[in-house]
Amino acid sequence: MQFHIPHFTCFGCARSVTKAIQSVDKGAVVKADPENRAIAVETSAARAEIEAVLAEAGYPATRDAA
Repeated sequence: MQFHIPHFTCFGCARSVTKAIQSVDKGAVVKADPENRAIAVETSAARAEIEAVLAEAGYPATRDAA
């Protein structure tokens, strides 16, 4: 899954985003790209679950067009 996170600007944000996603799926793999404000997530969790936990953590996401 690909997401665009407008408020995602640094590797501190990457740690917070990863922690939030792994609270839903401990085995999730998160590849962060703060420069482009994007993440790629490999998870068994549903997209809606990931979007909800990101919003709750203060990082509302949109689906990446790529």
